[in-house]
Amino acid sequence: MTEAPETAKQIAENWLAEVVTDKGYHSNETMVDLKEFGIRSYIAEPKRGRRNWIGKQAERDAVYANRRRVQGEHGKRLLRRRGLMLERPFAHCYETGRMRRVHLRGRENIMKRLLIHIAGFNLSLVMRQMTGKGTPRGLQDLVVAYFCLSIALLNYFGKALASISESLNVTNAQTASFGFNTGISKHETSATGY
Repeated sequence: MTEAPETAKQIAENWLAEVVTDKGYHSNETMVDLKEFGIRSYIAEPKRGRRNWIGKQAERDAVYANRRRVQGEHGKRLLRRRGLMLERPFAHCYETGRMRRVHLRGRENIMKRLLIHIAGFNLSLVMRQMTGKGTPRGLQDLVVAYFCLSIALLNYFGKALASISESLNVTNAQTASFGFNTGISKHETSATGY
């Protein structure tokens, strides 16, 4: 932060308060570094068996503090939320979206393909948030549903207007001036005279 003083003013003091990761990031050095920065860690601890803490008091304190936080209700809730918001979407993209194996050569091409795939997935999340549907097919069904609903509402309000105008003895000429054809008149003429 000291390298760019003009941007240091825009960064809040507590810009990072908590870190939630999986057990692949758990190490003594990471725990000590996070503790020195004042960041609360919620990192799942891998099964390592009995640990030897002789001469490693700072590492022991950091690891035990992390373990205590992970086993608490707040830590469990954060780890569940991480699984829901990170692991499930990635599992969906890699398994259902067939990204586990790609038939491309080169890391750059694979990264481009992955970026496009994840961008499409994120677009579906935005669509689902905005419209309630996350796929183009679902959106198409939503448009049909809205169209049918509008037809039903117009039919309902047309019948309601007809019953109101019938109770007020309004003629067809008066309702035609409003742009509604209620079908109240019993003697409508046609081109054939019947």
